[in-house]
Amino acid sequence: MSWETLSPLEAVAVFFGIVSVLFSIRKHIAVFPTGIISTFIYLFICWEYKLYADMGINGYYTLMSVYGWWLWAQPKGPLPERPVSWMLPQERWISVGLFVLSYGSLYAVLAQFTDSDVPYWDSFTTSSAFVAMWLMAKKKVENWIFWIITDLVSVPLYLYKGLPLTAFQFAFFTVLAVIGLRSWYLTVKRRPQPNFRESHV
Repeated sequence: MSWETLSPLEAVAVFFGIVSVLFSIRKHIAVFPTGIISTFIYLFICWEYKLYADMGINGYYTLMSVYGWWLWAQPKGPLPERPVSWMLPQERWISVGLFVLSYGSLYAVLAQFTDSDVPYWDSFTTSSAFVAMWLMAKKKVENWIFWIITDLVSVPLYLYKGLPLTAFQFAFFTVLAVIGLRSWYLTVKRRPQPNFRESHV
């Protein structure tokens, strides 16, 4: 597949990716259908550019978007929808464990069984995004911290791989993630949080 063929496809994926993040900042459920369009397209782009871990994470994004779409639509106790909240202590440990386990596993696979020339970067961005998506589906404020880390490392990665539109997207995502972190933080700060223990489904 040539650059000329990929370029329009990349542009469509970038457009829907940015729209999805804008919906996420607003805590709007449309974050998921728009995100699914973007991540599904990136499955093909990442395969072409040998970003195998990122291809896997985009498959994970697609599945988690379906899960998050369902989860956000569910009422939580007396509330009409799931509220934004901070991570519980056990969720922090789970997040660290997920990152370490996914990074180690992905790097081992990429380094030994694929022709990837960026196993360190690809594994890192994929692992941090893996945790970020899980936290976003659960509407946790800290999801934005993991997105910021993912976005900052992704910019040079995609520039190196010859995908300037995607690199621009992640640079823009970094700005949006900072805005999102502030927005969700203020939402939690201004609203008394219900006293409930969330399921880790």
